[in-house]
Amino acid sequence: MKKIGVQKGLSTIADYLSSQGYSVEILGEDFQNNIAKCDNLDAIVIANYNTNMMGFSDSFTQVPIINAEGLTQEDIKNIIDQKITR
Repeated sequence: MKKIGVQKGLSTIADYLSSQGYSVEILGEDFQNNIAKCDNLDAIVIANYNTNMMGFSDSFTQVPIINAEGLTQEDIKNIIDQKITR
């Protein structure tokens, strides 16, 4: 089962992904907690915020980060499916 981290505040997307069979974990705003959680995630969905504010950076994770701005729930699911082959 694919494990997806979803930024707090994107509950509609989290609910949709859960209904599609993904394991969803809500990510808070605490930088240290997010780093620890990312090791076990297949992808991260964020809102249109500065990525550094949430503590996500290419320098510490190879997990795909998906900016949800302007995307439908189905778009996000399709991107996850394309980026993750597990």
